Amino acid sequence: MNNLTYKDLDEAIDLIRRSNRIYIASHINPDGDNLGSSLALALALRKLGKEVLVLNPGSIPSDFVFLPGIDLIKDFEDDVDELDLFIVVDSGDIDRLGPNKDLLDRSKAIINIDHHITNTQFGNINLVDSKAAATGELIYQLLKRMDVKLDKDIATNIYTAISTDTGKFSYESVTSRTHRIAAELLDVGIDLKDINIKIYESYSLESTKLFIKALNTLKLYSDNRVALVKVSQRMLKETNASLDDTDGISSFIRGIGPVEVSCLLKEVEEGEIKVSLRSKNYVDVSKVCAKFNGGGHVRAAGCTIFEDLDTAEAMIIEEINRHLR
Repeated sequence: MNNLTYKDLDEAIDLIRRSNRIYIASHINPDGDNLGSSLALALALRKLGKEVLVLNPGSIPSDFVFLPGIDLIKDFEDDVDELDLFIVVDSGDIDRLGPNKDLLDRSKAIINIDHHITNTQFGNINLVDSKAAATGELIYQLLKRMDVKLDKDIATNIYTAISTDTGKFSYESVTSRTHRIAAELLDVGIDLKDINIKIYESYSLESTKLFIKALNTLKLYSDNRVALVKVSQRMLKETNASLDDTDGISSFIRGIGPVEVSCLLKEVEEGEIKVSLRSKNYVDVSKVCAKFNGGGHVRAAGCTIFEDLDTAEAMIIEEINRHLR
């Protein structure tokens, strides 16, 4: 779906207003968009007197622990009986929810809010717009339609969602609407300097050491149009870093002049490799990842290959080459 209609939004709003006990969940391996979107929505619903809980999507990167409402995130509890409403944010399909998907069957209704082109439309109501630069844009639209007054905390979360999912407003998904939303968030009074320092200028020594090690694995393929780096479990142990500390590596190597596609391979465990792809001009990396049951966006996507690092490297390079001109 492209561009949400007032009818779409009003159906979701009516369901929200009729619900009291509401859980919000998003994809595992959290990022700025799913955390910012989830927390902005949760804070807004609490303003309306709703009983709201944000389900823990996994280890929260240290960059985002400053976000207002972070204390609303709780671990999955199996003793939940019945929910009035389950809102899924920034997840292309229910499997991306990890163990939290088990609560879907205990909810009377599901609202699906997302901007991934590969979204499977799994909700009773689907607020899905692949033209949106970030799910944070859709949360903004929903809250404005609900006449929720944006305060500094809500605005900080929405700004974080949009900024992080657009490469600081640099991706081609950014539109004039994106900038108009950002302008309104600035008018609310967010601390832009503080947000940017905490997200983009607070690298740990561990992540910096890992970054250096990863760059030392750099390989170039196809006349320097494909750049690939690897992060192994051994490298993580040597630097005392975690997989969360790999954020930004793939985007960095995409910045190499002739590179069209960048690829980061992360060894989760032996025989399980997470792949992060970025492209610059024309390769639709969501189609590359679809070959391995993954997905995402045209310029940023991911998948998992259940092989060793070297085999995964050969497989993903072969598929990327099919999409080069």
